Amino acid sequence: MRILLQIILLCGLATGPAVMNSAYALSFDDLKKDLKSAKDKVKRKVKQGKAKFDKSRGKLSEAEEIEIGGKLVAGLLGAAPLVDDAGLQRYVNDVGFWVASQTNRKQLPWSFGVIESEGINAFAAPGGYIVITLGLYNLLENEAQLAGVLAHEIAHVVRKHHLSALQKTMKREFWSGLGIKLVGNKKKREKLQQLINSGVQLYATGLDRKYEYDADVRAVVLLARAGYDPYALLDVLTTIDSINPNSSELSVLMKTHPATAKRLEQLGRKMDGRLDDYASGQINAGRFRQVAGSP
Repeated sequence: MRILLQIILLCGLATGPAVMNSAYALSFDDLKKDLKSAKDKVKRKVKQGKAKFDKSRGKLSEAEEIEIGGKLVAGLLGAAPLVDDAGLQRYVNDVGFWVASQTNRKQLPWSFGVIESEGINAFAAPGGYIVITLGLYNLLENEAQLAGVLAHEIAHVVRKHHLSALQKTMKREFWSGLGIKLVGNKKKREKLQQLINSGVQLYATGLDRKYEYDADVRAVVLLARAGYDPYALLDVLTTIDSINPNSSELSVLMKTHPATAKRLEQLGRKMDGRLDDYASGQINAGRFRQVAGSP
């Protein structure tokens, strides 16, 4: 485990160089052009239903993953709508796209949003859907911290943590009747709804703690790859740890994640100075304050 970070940094989450040139790293307009063709290809794949389903293993295709994730996030947005601020949403998507582009799943139709909620939390759904609450966003101090929060959720998607959890809870017989072509088939639609219901319940109970620790480790590596200070995620966790754990804003986070102090301990031990060479990465506090409307 002592070399876990070096292994991930070299080959685990991305296909490009460890840290991009900073002048290009945050050129969001260029990035969106680079990703557009890949995203269009995935959308065509979903529309055409070009995917094989492994019934014996309950292994979902990428198209199915995107479809299920979209339905799950729709449920989340039904409970809390997106913040009505186009500039803020565009900015969060720009930062999220850039961090996600450092992974080996950059072709997913990544989508990021800030939702109207005073709670301090963030969520990821299979297929590349990620939301952060306004309560958590307002707690952040700079762009690197925002990137750290998004990187943690991106790692969940890349590692398919939610799908793995669902596959463990649903019996093999369930998966044998699920396929990509659901329209017009009542039985399959019912199975899909059952899966969505299980997914919603998963957000209430939380993932296995090992998945949360894994996402933390991979998030700091993604930050380094994206040209940010990887210690920014620790700054976020430290801020959260300073809040009364019994406060209403933290009620969901505390139920669905390990204790923040434990996350800091685990992450600090794994990092142990191994990413110090990347600590001079960008913070971009000024741009963050400008978007957030702070003085």
